[in-house]
Amino acid sequence: MTVQSPIIFVLSGAGISAESGIKTFRDNDGLWETHRVEDVATPDAFARDPVLVHRFYNLRRAALSDVKPNPAHRALARLQSSLRERGGDLVIVTQNVDDLHERGGARDVIHMHGELKRALCSACNFRWDCEGDLSIESLCPACTTVSRARPDIVWFGEIPYQMDRIEAELARADQFVSIGTSGAVYPAAGFVQMARSMGTPTLELNMEPSLGSTYFDTARHGPAGTIVPIWAEEKLGALNKAPSE
Repeated sequence: MTVQSPIIFVLSGAGISAESGIKTFRDNDGLWETHRVEDVATPDAFARDPVLVHRFYNLRRAALSDVKPNPAHRALARLQSSLRERGGDLVIVTQNVDDLHERGGARDVIHMHGELKRALCSACNFRWDCEGDLSIESLCPACTTVSRARPDIVWFGEIPYQMDRIEAELARADQFVSIGTSGAVYPAAGFVQMARSMGTPTLELNMEPSLGSTYFDTARHGPAGTIVPIWAEEKLGALNKAPSE
């Protein structure tokens, strides 16, 4: 008989990129790379001081060239490829704005909080790839408006991207896996409860128990670069042992 390959929904957070050298969202002192979140990650901050906000994100964008995908990113990409070859899927929804999942080999990653290497025109809502710096003099390639370009990042007070698609993907998943998330930022922190309400098995892979760890059926704790490849290899082993007919 044919065994149907599973559809696995993965939510990734800052913990999976931390081992590549990218700082987590907030340091212990409540600052984000020496800046208050209120000064660099809200629409009001951009309206008040666009020069500061552009400089902050330009530095973060440039820093991506100094980091590389780690074993966790690459393991997810291998599992995704194997599942798709067998008719299943690994849907990756990330809260991270870096491109490490893609550079690790993953495809069709859903960036619910936007991407550092993309820009957004606040005048016409056009989005485009952006590898270099943005400034108050940047020109929108669609409407040619000057000074309205901003990082294509979902700031506090804004709605995350592709929520309808995310909820649809979660509804069809056979398993929900949260990797490297704090369980503190909504709506992503509520995905595990949505999965549980649909009877979907849930797994947490995290350095330590998250704020929402009690909602998970099972959990493994340790560095993402160690525990994610182990879990992925277990999944691959199960796929290879499953009868094809």
